[in-house]
Amino acid sequence: MTSISYDKICDLALSCGRIIKDADRSSLSVEEKEGHANFVTKYDSMVQDVLKKGLYEIMPEAAFFGEEGEHDGFPDNEYVFIVDPIDGTTNFMKDLKLSCIAIALIKKQERVFSLVYNPFTDEMFTAKKGEGAFLNGERIRVSNAPLDKGIVIFGTSPYYEGLPEKAFAKAMEYMDKCIDVRRLGSAELDMCYVACGRAEMYFEPLIQPWDIAAGSLIVEEAGGCVKRWDGSDIDVIRAGSCVAYGSGIVIDSLE
Repeated sequence: MTSISYDKICDLALSCGRIIKDADRSSLSVEEKEGHANFVTKYDSMVQDVLKKGLYEIMPEAAFFGEEGEHDGFPDNEYVFIVDPIDGTTNFMKDLKLSCIAIALIKKQERVFSLVYNPFTDEMFTAKKGEGAFLNGERIRVSNAPLDKGIVIFGTSPYYEGLPEKAFAKAMEYMDKCIDVRRLGSAELDMCYVACGRAEMYFEPLIQPWDIAAGSLIVEEAGGCVKRWDGSDIDVIRAGSCVAYGSGIVIDSLE
């Protein structure tokens, strides 16, 4: 039976957080990827390399599936780490301090552990399957406020043609249903903010596995719900839509 050192994973995330926080902002070496305003910096690649090496040392039997680099299908190993080295790269480039490291460990395509760490605020969100969700070691719960008493966060899927228009149209719908809407630029942090009750709902028309794997488990373990827009269950190894919400909200479908 595999013994998993969660403390070592947390320590690895903390050390990578220092790389991000201490980055030389005069030398980010920004490159463009496919899609509108889709960027990668040398720190995205640097942090991913450190995480890959460190996670292999912690769990040599686990495969690694990170945002940066080429992808030739999802690994078929029993254990897989799904990693976003810097979720919110544009925020990082602009020093907005809304960026995070996201690590999810899945076993046979089921999420068993998640970590989301914002080094700028020193906030680490964690969750283990069936054991609850935590912020810096303290238990967190989703809000039980209804939609008209809540804040809705949304993402625009900016890299995909036509989807920002769909996202903004949906945001306009919710402007009349909630207190206000927010666009923060980091899907993993968006979900964590739902998990700890800072917002009541988050949605985005299309996100990748590394954008959803960690935060979705944290929301669920905090008592919330994460679905596709059509109301079906999420599948964290495939890209798709996402809506996450607290216990005071009932959603059948966003479509």
